[in-house]
Amino acid sequence: MDRLPKLEQLRRSFHRDPELGFQENSTKARVSEILRQLGLEVHEGVGVVGILRIGTSNRAIGLRADMDALPIHEQSQHDYVSQNPGVMHACGHDGHMTMLLGAAMALAEKPDFDGTVVFIFQPNEEHGLGAQAMIEEGLLERFVLEEVYAIHNLPGAPLGQVSTRVGQICASESLFEIHIQGQGGHASMPQVGVDAITVAAELVLALQTIVSRKLPPDAGAVVSVTEILTDGKRNVLPGHATLKGDVRARRPEDRQAIARFMQQISQGVAATHGASADLSFRTEFIEAFNAAEPVEATLRAAEAVGLEAIGDRSPMSFSEDFAQFSAAVPGCFLLMGNGTEGAHGQPLHADDYDFNDALLPLGAAFWAALVRDRLPQRD
Repeated sequence: MDRLPKLEQLRRSFHRDPELGFQENSTKARVSEILRQLGLEVHEGVGVVGILRIGTSNRAIGLRADMDALPIHEQSQHDYVSQNPGVMHACGHDGHMTMLLGAAMALAEKPDFDGTVVFIFQPNEEHGLGAQAMIEEGLLERFVLEEVYAIHNLPGAPLGQVSTRVGQICASESLFEIHIQGQGGHASMPQVGVDAITVAAELVLALQTIVSRKLPPDAGAVVSVTEILTDGKRNVLPGHATLKGDVRARRPEDRQAIARFMQQISQGVAATHGASADLSFRTEFIEAFNAAEPVEATLRAAEAVGLEAIGDRSPMSFSEDFAQFSAAVPGCFLLMGNGTEGAHGQPLHADDYDFNDALLPLGAAFWAALVRDRLPQRD
């Protein structure tokens, strides 16, 4: 049965009604309603979990989709634009949910597997809080999973192309703040005070030596200063400045080294000028790692439904809180091409990005094939 019209309608309804992280109330209600209509056991908490048990096997795998949208005002021209001003599905979570619901429809209609599928609809992925919230709520104790999987669409890649890799697949993200305390003064007499903005400017450049001179060339780390805030005025030198920024790392040891080097550099530069500096370094997303067997299963399932499968893609520079699940259970995070044309090829988080509806049946078929690969019927 061709489910594309139904899936397209469902995805566009999610797109019209986007909700921010931990505010996905109508989204959760809609997902729960669909799962119940399919006959699944449904558990609601910070997210939604649907359980489909077939046969006698005690094996179980988890399939995750994210539900939250972004605080972006949509600039698209199609007839299903966001009806919530300033909120938009600009990352494809509307499509991720729909593909997973499509798989639930297919597997409930033709339950040709043996075991339990745990459909995980997770809130607040964008801020890296949803997966941990579901874990703390007891998800992995209530439903003992052997493996866990997640899809993210990839604009600019050929439609339906599946790519992944064994090992590190997504970077960590850490947010930092450096508070510099100097001595404010008159702009005409800088020698009398300690100009905090001069310290801040020197620090911006000094921090770049962490990646260029203190880490291996292949580390793939990024240190970005994104804000400089001061209490200076037109003719007043600031006595206080704050640097804010973002760090990405591929390895936990590099992330820890970056924090250590930032502490050394900020205190050293500040001391040189007679100022002080305090560093706050907070990791929002840990690095995501894929296990070998789930990756192999992912590639088999992709090929089984006629999709191009690439098993040696480069790690992604973005971060994903699926990392919390795959740190607890062997897992695979995979990318699926969203196409190259028009809004489907626009970058994630662009205000005119749109998920490609042609991907919906492909993603649903992939999920169903993966379940049949991991939970085969017994002879």
